[in-house]
Amino acid sequence: MFTKILIANRGEIACRVIKTARKMGIKTVAVYSEADKDALHVELADEAVCIGPAPSKDSYLVMDKIIAACKQTGAQAVHPGYGFLSENEAFSRRLAEEGIKFIGPLAHSVAAMGDKIASKKLAKEAKVNTIPGYNDAIDTPEQAVEIAKGIGYPVMIKASAGGGGKGLRVAFNDKEAHEGFASCKTEAKNAFGDDRVFIEKFVEEPRHIEIQVLGDSHGNVVYLHERECSIQRRHQKVIEEAPSPFIDPATRKAMGEQAVALAKAVQYESAGTVEFVVGKDKSFYFLEMNTRLQVEHPVTECITGLDLVEQMIRVAAGEKLAFKQEDLKINGWAMECRINAEDPFRGFLPSTGRLVKFQPPAQNMMAAEAMPAAGGVRVDTGVYEGGEISMFYDSMIAKLIVHGTTRDQAISRMREALNAFVIRGVASNISFQSALMQHPRFTSGNFNTGLIAEEYPKGFDANDVPHDDPAMIIAVGAAIHRQYLARGSSISGQMPGHEFKPGDDYVVIRNGEHHAVSVTPADGGYDVNYAGETYAVRSDWNFGHLLYTGTFNGEPFCMQVERHGFKYRLFHWGTVADLLVLDGYAANLQKLMPFKAPPDMSKYLLSPMPGLLTEVAVKVGQEVKAGEVLAKIEAMKMENILKAERDCVVEKIQANPGESLSVDQVIIAFK
Repeated sequence: MFTKILIANRGEIACRVIKTARKMGIKTVAVYSEADKDALHVELADEAVCIGPAPSKDSYLVMDKIIAACKQTGAQAVHPGYGFLSENEAFSRRLAEEGIKFIGPLAHSVAAMGDKIASKKLAKEAKVNTIPGYNDAIDTPEQAVEIAKGIGYPVMIKASAGGGGKGLRVAFNDKEAHEGFASCKTEAKNAFGDDRVFIEKFVEEPRHIEIQVLGDSHGNVVYLHERECSIQRRHQKVIEEAPSPFIDPATRKAMGEQAVALAKAVQYESAGTVEFVVGKDKSFYFLEMNTRLQVEHPVTECITGLDLVEQMIRVAAGEKLAFKQEDLKINGWAMECRINAEDPFRGFLPSTGRLVKFQPPAQNMMAAEAMPAAGGVRVDTGVYEGGEISMFYDSMIAKLIVHGTTRDQAISRMREALNAFVIRGVASNISFQSALMQHPRFTSGNFNTGLIAEEYPKGFDANDVPHDDPAMIIAVGAAIHRQYLARGSSISGQMPGHEFKPGDDYVVIRNGEHHAVSVTPADGGYDVNYAGETYAVRSDWNFGHLLYTGTFNGEPFCMQVERHGFKYRLFHWGTVADLLVLDGYAANLQKLMPFKAPPDMSKYLLSPMPGLLTEVAVKVGQEVKAGEVLAKIEAMKMENILKAERDCVVEKIQANPGESLSVDQVIIAFK
């Protein structure tokens, strides 16, 4: 067994690998860029080596620097995590030449499966179901259009070296195929240094289901069942679960056996994932094989009880798998929500900055530790309160994982855990995740990869999320306000006979609607009378605390609360409610307040996110037609194209390429 390994990664996955290595008694070496000098993985590792400036191409993607760090520290092996160099054949080969073990598959397996075109040809030879398409690299957008027409729309245009939703477009017509090909080539070259693109048939109403495989150097390969990854936004996974609510035992066995056959065909060693697209008739087709650990590996760990990072390390050290296929049973149900630094109320644009508050829910499951019998909650993260979310890397803040005996129990645990997950300073997608967790299509298990696009075509607004019990929001808001007033009444030094005494009757204003309530103190909280019903709100909440925990009509609950001026913002089950609580007289006056229109910013192109301005595509005085490209911004490894919403003339360019932009910074002014 190794005595020291280096983790060629950062963030959450680097911390995850360190935990397992520590359990196994293996010392760890972290590498970090200048932007990550205060990162959590640097603090957790036994040693740390700086490998260059913030951009990945100057640090985490430079093989020479990582190999030099191995030699400097005496690390015998490298775990690549996911992303960066994890599926780079040249990196695996270079390590082997230097006598350093790669904790992952052998270079020839990475080469065979890491290239999507080559992998599809291999899959056919191994008698794995493959999807119709054109599997050779395409040179021009015109050729792409002809091929797409031959296959039949819709088609998927994909970068051969792509992954994580980058270098992928769906085209429904010639125009989209032409534009999608150009975008894929550019994005693929920037992200992977490989601009080869191919096209395949897009299966409508598809599910994205993947099989986790594990092989050793002695020819043994097993499959660790499936993961359901169909809840996606723009081809990026949002929620993953294991097992799938759609797959029956016969289909699971067939998919698993094909995945094993493919892995054996390339003498696969280590953990890997074979991804399939599954039709509504349970027909399934090979998509690609990821020759690395997946982001969503914890859900498989939960249902199998295996530590996948430990298995990867043991296989790399030459050990045999300690179990056979028949030993791998499914225990309960697991789900994972990716908690990302993105603003769901601004089109999910990236959000960067300082984590002013980072308070995960209580955990009773930990990475690299034995699974508790009754399941529970686990948080995998690489950040901490006060740390920075950088524009240079991906947007993931944490992974929230739950495990229950049934799918319904897992959903219930996830909803409660999301309620208690506090993040401030940067925007997060927690409210959106909560909304998905209660969406009827998700809870029924009857969904496909189009769920988010179909159900939220105009984006997401938490005010539109139906709450299971709207009266609960009104009653808790009223109780919180009454508690604030009670504090005011207890201030010393009040003039005798003129002390402040809170009343009982109030009006809760939400979304312009007035709700009359009556609030009276009770033992441990308040009784709120609303719409003819009495609601018992009990809590030991203190002012300034972001979590309001207690009981509502005897049932335990957890709600996030903030005070903004005179308003209260409550967050519960995906609903974000802004409440104004006034007495009756003030509420009547509030109705008379004039509406203050926001300033007209239509003559400006504003940066919708913090990021790097990579291109300004227009000049001063240029006439621009609606739909034409104005500028391009790069943030968190994704290119964002800003287009004109209507015809206009450029008056002034107020930001230059290479400039770091803040949210709502003016880029272009129009006449």
